[in-house]
Amino acid sequence: MIDLTSSSAAETERLGEIIASQLNRGDVLAFVGDLAAGKTTMIRGICRGLNIQQQIESPTYTLVNEYVGKIPVYHMDCYRENRLEEWLELGINDYFFGEGITLVEWADTIAELIPDTAIRIWLNHNLSTENTRQIRIEALETIEKRTIDLFKIQ
Repeated sequence: MIDLTSSSAAETERLGEIIASQLNRGDVLAFVGDLAAGKTTMIRGICRGLNIQQQIESPTYTLVNEYVGKIPVYHMDCYRENRLEEWLELGINDYFFGEGITLVEWADTIAELIPDTAIRIWLNHNLSTENTRQIRIEALETIEKRTIDLFKIQ
């Protein structure tokens, strides 16, 4: 597990790009954080790092946005729909165990469905400093080490 601090939206997006450089088909990233904690901001960076050209917005009402790139990206938002049965009926496991990369906002609301192998990312406001976020990443050790090294270089 690694802990990082981001002092701006641009830094949070840059961290997303760094994470994207280490992702593979079939990876699932589970994001947890309060409203405006930076989940969608980091996802924008991940998508940019994966060469997604579409506009990235949280799929709060549509539940899933699919983006076309060199690897398909599935962006889910579980804020409004947290009933596990609904997600199963929507075919969530096809996303989790498919050929794309799956990004799940509000993953804590469907924690029982998130694969054990998922990369977990927590984003929290730092109340003492405006625009600062504390970011915790729990992933495979190699991803953690490389991410922290690349983020320090920026």
